[in-house]
This record gives sequence, structure tokens and C-alpha cells, in this order.
Amino acid sequence: MNHSDQIAPEQAIIGVLSGKSGADPFPIFKKTREIGSVVKLSFPMGKSNNQAWAVTHLDEAMKVLKDQEHFCVDPKSIDKNSNIKESLTGKTDSSTSELFLSNSLNAIDEPDHRRLRTLVSKAFTPRYMESLRPQVQKLANELLDQVQDQGEMDLVKDYANPLPINVISNMIGVPKSDHSKIHEWSEGIANGLGLGTSDPKTAESLKDFGDYIMQLVAHKRKKPSKDLISQLISIEEQGDRLDEKELISMIQLLIFAGHETTSTLISTGTLMLLDHPEQLELLKADHSLIPSAVEELLRFNGPSTTAGPRYALKDVELGGKLIKKGDMIFPLLKSANRDEKHFVNSEDLDITRKIKRHLAFGQGVHMCLGAPLARVEGDIAFTTLLKRMPNIHLSIPRENVSWKFKLAAQGLSSLPVSF
Repeated sequence: MNHSDQIAPEQAIIGVLSGKSGADPFPIFKKTREIGSVVKLSFPMGKSNNQAWAVTHLDEAMKVLKDQEHFCVDPKSIDKNSNIKESLTGKTDSSTSELFLSNSLNAIDEPDHRRLRTLVSKAFTPRYMESLRPQVQKLANELLDQVQDQGEMDLVKDYANPLPINVISNMIGVPKSDHSKIHEWSEGIANGLGLGTSDPKTAESLKDFGDYIMQLVAHKRKKPSKDLISQLISIEEQGDRLDEKELISMIQLLIFAGHETTSTLISTGTLMLLDHPEQLELLKADHSLIPSAVEELLRFNGPSTTAGPRYALKDVELGGKLIKKGDMIFPLLKSANRDEKHFVNSEDLDITRKIKRHLAFGQGVHMCLGAPLARVEGDIAFTTLLKRMPNIHLSIPRENVSWKFKLAAQGLSSLPVSF
């Protein structure tokens, strides 16, 4: 029996969110959904007397993500002297790490959020992301060219990681020689930031990452080109209001969020298909199902376990519970995406499922800006993989597949496959 079976689901969720539990989170989420749509967590909130809650059902999670009258992402929106955030990320001395956490799009509320998102959206259009298809396709082929003759690869290290990091780095304007550095820092940050964790190495990665971006921005100011950084600088210089801190924080977030989640989608998605051979066969027989398969993989086991925490701006009833002003709320995306009330046979992978909505990219004003790019990359990554390596299979026993915790998500550290 797994240790997580012996503890209350509310307690087990804290283990999942902090990365201290290696348990499969989905049985835990299922049990918690049976308890209720909003469940109290025994989680210490620093010096405040506020309560933490997990939201497990889709309707309530949607409300938290969309309702800006009652919920915010920045506790300073409630109380300027709030120390709530400290308990989430651990204390950090580094001004660069504070910059990363506090000035990014997903950590600020209106009206600043709308202003920043409007500015970035001018450069980050769905049409532009769709135009990256040939570049993504070329990268996918080049990566598979390198391993094709070997008959085996580590899908994480050889394909799922390098594809999105190269795409986003090219798009942003990071020189090719620095792509591996960016990936290293990003991994360091993803592996070290979590609920109640404070890792000195993470602070170091954040600082190095921030310093690098500052230098890159300075360079692009002198020598602009056709990349996203140059576009963001020019938007800023046309009298719009993107200051230096916001610019650097934005670029960090775009690089970080622009590849961590897609990398997890490709690697975990591949494993999910290998775990469901009948679904894999269906997909191999009809590649036109791949866009729908990507949506189902995002629903079934998407990259993020939870959205960034929300805070109650005022007392509010949610799922029959009284949430008090200042309380912290975790919308559990992976649980909401398996809500039995919205998805028939929600615990089954069905790549033909017609999905009206899922929460893998969040919802509301903080919905992932890069969702169209993730879909393009997922579509091309799976199509290219299955076309070129239709006989792909695990080259280690399934029980030896190793997971690791990455910033409120479970990812694969490696996935050895043969073809």
C-alpha cells in the first residue's frame, strides 16, 4: 500500500503541491473531489491567521480563475504589508528572484496586468505563433535526425526538452550558443520553486538568469533585430509604459513558461500514449486526430498541477465553504480536468473526446499567453515523432520510469525509448 493511501487526501494534496510526495496524484485528487469541491488544507500561512484551500472541481476552479472581484494573484492587492507570499515561495534575498516572482504577468492584478498583457500581445499574436510552424518543424526533424540511426533515445533529453527551448529562445532573440545555459537556469528554477521550498541554488539560478537577461536587453537596445525582445523594447520606447523591471521580468517569464510546460506536455504525453496502446494505435492510424489528442493529453495529465495561488479579496462563499478575506486558494487544474460532472469516464484517456473546455492553460485574464504556441509545438512534436518512429516503445520497465517535481508540476526526468 502506498503511504499516501494512509493519510487524509487534504494532507496528501500538500505533499503533491510541495513535491515531497512521489505518489500518483490522480487517486488523491479523485478522493478529494469526493470530499468536496473546496477543501481546507492544513497549511501554515506565515504569520497570518489565514486559511489555505484546494479547489478540486471544474466550476469552482473556473470561478476562482475568472472572478477578479473576489480573487487576486498578488496578496499585496489585499494588504500592502502582507507576508503571505513569503510562505509560498520561501524567503529570498535576491532582488532578481523577487523580480522574477513579483513583476511577471502571472503575479500582478488589474490594471497593471491588462496594461502589460496588452503590450506583450502586440508582439505575441496567435498569427505570429502559427507562422513559427516551419521553424518548429525544421527543429523537430533536426532533433530526430540526430538519433534516428541509433534506434533509441532519451525522449526527454533528446526531443521534449530541446524542441521548445530552441523555439522560444530563437523567438525571444537568445543567441544559439546560449540556449543550453538558458535551459540549465530554467531547470534549476523549475526544480527548486514550489510550495514552501527555499533552495539557495534556485536563488542563484534566478540571479544568473536575471543578470543574463539584463545584459541581453542592453545589447538589443544597441543592436535591435527582428526578435521579440527588440519588439518589446520598441513598444516600450514608443511612449508605452513597459519599464525596465517589467521588461526583464516579462522576458524571463516568456522564456521560462514558453518551454517548461511544452516540454512536459511532449514527454508526459508520449508516456500517456505508451501507457494506452489502443489510443496510440488509433493515433498512428490517423494523424488528423493529433490536434484533438493534444487537447485530451492536456486534460488528462497537463503540465501544471495547480494554477498560481489566488487570494480572497473579501469574504466569499465557494463550494459551500466560507472563504475569508486573505485566504489562499489553489485551483487544482489536474483535478478539475478530471471532474466527473464535466467529463464522461474522466479517468480514461480518449483521444477522440470532444472537449469544450479544459483548464490546462488556466482561464480568465491570466490564461496562458503562449497556449497557441504550445498547441503548434505539441501538434508538430507528436506528428513528427509518430511519422518517423511509428514503432516507438519504452526501452526500460514501466516501473523504472522516474518522475521529478517541477514548480507545481510532476515531470519526467528521463524517458528512454526505442524505435
